[in-house]
Amino acid sequence: MNIKLYAKLAANNLKKNHRTYVPYLLTCIGTVAMFYMMGAIALNEGLSQMRGGDVLRPILNFGIVIIGIFSAIFLFYTNSFLMKRRKKEIGLYNILGMEKRHIAKMLFFEVIYTAVIGLCGGLFLGILASKLMFWLLLKLLAFSVPLAFSISGTSLLITIFVFSGIFFLSLLADFGKITLTNPIELLQGGKVGEKEPKTKWLLTLLGFVTLGTGYYIAVTTKSPLEAVALFFIAVLLVIIGTYCLFTAGSIAILKLLRKQKKFYYKTKHFISVSGMLYRMKQNAVGLANICILSTMVLVMLSSTVSLYIGQEDVLRSRYRKECMLRITTQKEDEEDKVKDLINQVLEEYELRAVEQEEYHYLSVTLYVGQDGVFSKKNIPIEKMCYLTVIPLEDYNKLYQKEVVLTDEEAILVASYNNTLDTITIANKTWNFVEKEQHEEFIDKYMVVDSIILAVNDPDDIKRAFEQLEGDAGWISEKLKYTYGFELDGEKEKIIPFETDLKRVISSFCEENDINWTMDFREVKREEFFSLYGGLFFLGIFLGSLFLMATVLIIYYKQISEGFDDKERFDIMQKVGMSKIEIKKSIQSQIRMVFFLPLLVAIVHIMFAFPVITKLLYVMNLDNIPLFFACTVGTILIFAIIYIVVFFITAKEYYRIVK
Repeated sequence: MNIKLYAKLAANNLKKNHRTYVPYLLTCIGTVAMFYMMGAIALNEGLSQMRGGDVLRPILNFGIVIIGIFSAIFLFYTNSFLMKRRKKEIGLYNILGMEKRHIAKMLFFEVIYTAVIGLCGGLFLGILASKLMFWLLLKLLAFSVPLAFSISGTSLLITIFVFSGIFFLSLLADFGKITLTNPIELLQGGKVGEKEPKTKWLLTLLGFVTLGTGYYIAVTTKSPLEAVALFFIAVLLVIIGTYCLFTAGSIAILKLLRKQKKFYYKTKHFISVSGMLYRMKQNAVGLANICILSTMVLVMLSSTVSLYIGQEDVLRSRYRKECMLRITTQKEDEEDKVKDLINQVLEEYELRAVEQEEYHYLSVTLYVGQDGVFSKKNIPIEKMCYLTVIPLEDYNKLYQKEVVLTDEEAILVASYNNTLDTITIANKTWNFVEKEQHEEFIDKYMVVDSIILAVNDPDDIKRAFEQLEGDAGWISEKLKYTYGFELDGEKEKIIPFETDLKRVISSFCEENDINWTMDFREVKREEFFSLYGGLFFLGIFLGSLFLMATVLIIYYKQISEGFDDKERFDIMQKVGMSKIEIKKSIQSQIRMVFFLPLLVAIVHIMFAFPVITKLLYVMNLDNIPLFFACTVGTILIFAIIYIVVFFITAKEYYRIVK
């Protein structure tokens, strides 16, 4: 056969199947555009010149990988749907005399057309939209950065290479299906799955067990360290449980509904339940995909939105003073000299130090057991505790008190475990005469439990620690001195002041062999905005991608069911059912399955909420009301989009079956 004939047949096939191919082509264009745009920003040379760019670049590179992997999986999924819908057509070609090698050539041209349209359209859209994406990213970062719009040749080549590979592998998969399937099976391909599925109680039980275990982990996880370790295990269990319950559990529920005579023997329920039951095996996977993708969208957007909105709170909780200096020295005159140097630089810039605080502290890493008994033994990591001890003298100065303690007494200044009444290290016990909760003493970025004590002599803690047996554990050798303050003066002078102060303190500490660290909130601001702005940007990108996939799966599911139901509803009309009765039964069937994935996704979010708050805590966000508000807002917006998609696809479904 002439090569031009294959090309013409392929073009005619795309035109004839436009109802299913147009959404697929739009998806190809969208994923190509997103992949290119993410690459163009990640490979922009301006990132290396901006403060915080070293934080932002890995986030964007991670986004490229995620979009690439998801695009491959999703395009394979939609391509398999297209081939399933066209099995009868391809089988007819085979029956009429076309050999499988001829059909393969025709499919080759179809993939070439799809690839050209997807790549050209996607790259064109990506280049056009890159300017908008650069503007959005700069707005999210909220500060001036040296990023400039340009067409990235490297990103173009990577995009062409990655998606050419995806289209090529899709073509190989299509060749395999055609080669391994006989013409009769192809002609009957659209009817596969009409046999009533059996109730798989074992798989249903597995679904309940895995889903329940995932929920249990999410609800009972207490510490941020546990959340980091167990979150992905819980996610995997929930995904397995979702697939099991949608594929096996849904069939069991439908059969139980069929046994309820008052419910089942009504026209609209009879048709919808029986129709869903006969094809639930193939529907269930699509519904589970919709549910999981919906959950991804909700989790990603709610968490990144809350991080972005709450970044100022995060910054102030992570750096509670504008300037925080920590040095390790045993000489009071060196502490005074450091303060004198700070005052000199303050005078040069006409700034004042206000809200000052200074204290000494000793830090110990231990494992907390029952009833406040601490050890160095390597027990589970979630039992790790960061113990900070400050001298009573410094505590009294900080809070203008005159507390007197014995060597066996202590003040619990702050703790995540306020139920403790004593603390025991190496058989020495300190009783708490006061229990307070000064949150400013707790470093918000710590992912382990923190306990802060005030005692007469911190060296008592050190000596007790050194008597403990075990390999795990760490203690600072000397008391550390902390001096922090806010700045009062012109904001424009803060960054130059902090740069100059760091140089002066660095020189002094190096000359006197003093270990030191110094943090400036304003200096860290751009790094924080880069991190959380980048995460929000990535959340918008991936959320949009998952949302697009959700909508497309819903659309294909409705189209597929429409074609499958068309003949059945034609028969029902011929035996006497009115169009109104058919329409009511259609609406009942669609509503019954359409909103199930959304409801289950919301339930997933409700159970995941506690563990996600722990993960956000690792990212320094402890504003739970903010995260709750963002989660509710995200669910409402997503539900509105979901309902709009419902009306559009339901209309398309009804147009097919009538």
